[in-house]
Amino acid sequence: MTKIPKSNNDAWPENGFVRLTSILAPNGPLPISRSSWWAGVASGRYPKSVKLGPRITAWRVEELRALIDTAR
Repeated sequence: MTKIPKSNNDAWPENGFVRLTSILAPNGPLPISRSSWWAGVASGRYPKSVKLGPRITAWRVEELRALIDTAR
């Protein structure tokens, strides 16, 4: 598994949802590509997405924080 560096994800809300641009580098804490992220979602390695609308996909902040905490 990719080692996740400590990052400033204080911009994330306490709970709720964030979009992919806030998850992946350079704006987010995970230094992986979009295609690797989606492959990980499909395999169950990363949290499943939530459809908030026809063109809006997001992830639960709680699940992302748990992912980051287990990877450190």
